[in-house]
Amino acid sequence: MYYSDDTKIFLNGSFQLAKESQTSLFSQTLHYGSGVFEGIRSYKTETGTKIFKAEEHYQRLLFSAKKSHIKLDYEVEELVSITNQLLEMNKLTDAYIRPLVYLGENMGLSPTMEVNLFICAWNWGKYLGDSALRVMTSSYERPNPKSCHVEAKVTGHYTNSIMASTEAKSKGYDEALLLDQNGFVAEAPGANFFFEKNGKLFTPASGNILPGITRSSIIDIARDLGYHLEEGQYTPNDLKDADGAFFTGTAVEVAGIESLDGKKFNKDWPDTLGYELSKAYSLLVLEKYNQAYTVI
Repeated sequence: MYYSDDTKIFLNGSFQLAKESQTSLFSQTLHYGSGVFEGIRSYKTETGTKIFKAEEHYQRLLFSAKKSHIKLDYEVEELVSITNQLLEMNKLTDAYIRPLVYLGENMGLSPTMEVNLFICAWNWGKYLGDSALRVMTSSYERPNPKSCHVEAKVTGHYTNSIMASTEAKSKGYDEALLLDQNGFVAEAPGANFFFEKNGKLFTPASGNILPGITRSSIIDIARDLGYHLEEGQYTPNDLKDADGAFFTGTAVEVAGIESLDGKKFNKDWPDTLGYELSKAYSLLVLEKYNQAYTVI
C-alpha cells in the first residue's frame, strides 16, 4: 500500500524508485531503534497542494536528531523543498509524508557517524478512521522522561506504542490510553489526548508526552474560538463523568472517543466541543479556517 512500481522516494541526496532502493541490514537503527522520524500531511487546497506546518515538522525532526546525538546536515527550507518535489514527482496531493533519519552499520552502542535521510509519501486516510473510538486504559505506561527524551520523535520509543495498541485491540478496543509513571493521564500510542467536562477542555501538559503539532493547532483553535482550555495533570478519576474526549495527531487528525474502559462519555461525539474543533481543524488544513470563523 505504500508504494508501486513507479513510486519515487528521496534517499541521501537523490530521488530514486522505491522498489530499487536498498539499505543495510546492519543499520544501528534497525537493531537498536536509534533513529528519528516525522509524520506530515499535505492537502489539496484551492491554491494547490500545501504541506501542513511543514516548517514546524522539520524543525522538530532536527530537534529530535540533536537530542539523539545524530548530526543531520540539512536545513528546514531544504527539507521542505525536497518534500514538495517528491509530492510533485508522485502526483500526490492529499498525502501522508514520512521522513526517517536512520543510522549506518554499527553493532555497538556507540555513536554512529553515517546518517541517512529517507523521505517517502503515500495516500493514507485517517489512521483511526472516522467512527468514534472505544478506548481502554492501557496496562503499559509511557516511558519515564528521565530514561529518554519523550519530547523527541524517536523510532525506538514506538515499541511502547505498539505494545499498548496491540493489547487494546486484542481485548476488543479500538485504541489505548496510557498513563505516565505517576498515574496521570498521558497520551495514546500515537496521538495526544483531550477531554471535555462541564463546558471546559483539558489536555495533559508537556513533560510526559510528545507535544504534538496537531495538539498545538487544536489548542490555538480552541483559544481562538473562546473555549476554556487547561493544560495540567489529570488522573483517570478526573475522566469520570466527562462529557467527551478525542485524540489528535498528524495521522489521526482529530478522532472522537465514544467510551473509555467500556463507559460511554456523557455526550455523543457530534454534540461535543471536540467535534466542533475537528470541523475547524479540517478547514484550517484546507486554508479555509479564516473564511469560516471570526477569530475572537
